[in-house]
Amino acid sequence: METSIVGVGVSISDRFRDIVEEKTVRIENLAPRAQRLDIKVTHRAYHNGRREDETVELTLTGKGPIVRAEAVDSDKFAALDMAVDKLAEQLRRAKDKRIDARKHPRGAQLDKASGALRGVDVQPASVDVLRAVATGEVPIMTGNEDEEDYTPVVIRTKQFGPEWMTVEDAVDRMELVGHDFFLFIDARTDHPSVVYRRKGWDYGVISLTTQTSPEAVAS
Repeated sequence: METSIVGVGVSISDRFRDIVEEKTVRIENLAPRAQRLDIKVTHRAYHNGRREDETVELTLTGKGPIVRAEAVDSDKFAALDMAVDKLAEQLRRAKDKRIDARKHPRGAQLDKASGALRGVDVQPASVDVLRAVATGEVPIMTGNEDEEDYTPVVIRTKQFGPEWMTVEDAVDRMELVGHDFFLFIDARTDHPSVVYRRKGWDYGVISLTTQTSPEAVAS
């Protein structure tokens, strides 16, 4: 497996590279089909240098979906350990799901009369949630509101190409990348949709339709 390490605002020492080489053995054992592991280490300073942290981002690519993990700590070696643990856990869960799928084949069925999904633990979003999304009333929390230099102006944005898949496949991909939501295009309806994590192992799904305007949803 090919490995690439990039430092942003921080130098990458030979010791760090040696530890990465040791960690990749663990990842290769869990993902033998992986072809490349990209590691990005970013140094950030806050409050005029009075607080610093290191962010380690891992991106694993190969014959299958991309797997990502990220961790933050004041020490980049500790951040690397946490990021590798997260990546390993995601790979283990994906492997367990593949084994479970072979033993217990599943498939979602849509009840057109009620709109309910059977065979997958996903429930449509409520009318209140749809109304909040349509009117822009959904609050966005970043977790940094208590910091002295916090500002809501800077927004991280990412763009991805559209992917058509089923709802249950989207849930699997969300678990694999370790996010709380996943954006996709529903292969059954061709509608842009989002699956998101609820309490425990419950999930929700929000879909947009071109036939319904925000004013109609809000009314």
